[in-house]
Amino acid sequence: MIYFQSPPLATDTLKTATRFVPVIQPGDIISVRVSSLSPEATTFFNPMATSLPADRLLTPSTISSLPELSGYLVDPAGSIELPLIGKISISGLTTAQAADRIRGQLKEYLKEPTVNVRNQNFRVSVMGEVAHPSLFTIPNERITLLEALSLAGDITIYGRRDNVLLIREENGQQSFIRLDLTSRDLFHSPYYYLHPNDVLYIEPGKARVANADRTYQLLPIALSALSFLAIIFSRF
Repeated sequence: MIYFQSPPLATDTLKTATRFVPVIQPGDIISVRVSSLSPEATTFFNPMATSLPADRLLTPSTISSLPELSGYLVDPAGSIELPLIGKISISGLTTAQAADRIRGQLKEYLKEPTVNVRNQNFRVSVMGEVAHPSLFTIPNERITLLEALSLAGDITIYGRRDNVLLIREENGQQSFIRLDLTSRDLFHSPYYYLHPNDVLYIEPGKARVANADRTYQLLPIALSALSFLAIIFSRF
C-alpha cells in the first residue's frame, strides 16, 4: 500500500502541523548542566553532569539503549532542588525557559553562567507490525510520527497503514486516535508531532491473521502425524 497518496501527476504543497514544543511537568527527569568563567565553582553545580558523546550516532539500536542519565526529578509541586540555590519552580516551562530561570539564580554565585536543560524522559513506544518494536528515548525532544516509524524499521508488509492507532495520555485521560498513512492529510494533522509517552500501535492486516489462523489449524495435524510416526517406529 502506497503512503501519502495524491492524484496522478499532481504537484502540491501542504502546510505541516504546528511544531509541538513540550513543557516540563511533575514527574519529569531533568538534566541541568552549568558552565561559567569559573570552572572550579561550576563543578559544585554539576553533581549529576553526564552527557551523550557528540560523535555517537542516533540509530534504532542506540537511541533505544541510551544510558540511564542522572537528573533532577520534578516534584509534584513542579520544582527541582539545586545545590546552594534550593528549590526552583520550572513546571509549565520549556527547557529553554527553565534554563533562563536557573541562569538568573546562578548569577549571584557565578561569572557569566550558561545553563543547558534537557528533558531526559521524552519517550515514545512503537508496537505491533513493525520491524523493530521498541520504546525509544528522544534526545532532542522532537519527533514526528513518521520518524518514530522509521526508527522502528517501518511497518511490515502485513501491517495496516490506513488504520494506525495513536494512544495519548493528556490531563489524566487516554485518547485513542486512528490515523491513515495513505493520505497526505497526515502532514497537517495535530497528531503529526508526537508527545512524550505516546504509543503507536500498528494493527496486523488480514494476511497476517490468515497466516496465524492457518498455522494454528495445521499445527495439531502435524503433531498428530509425528506422534503416529513415532508409534510406528517404536514397534520396529
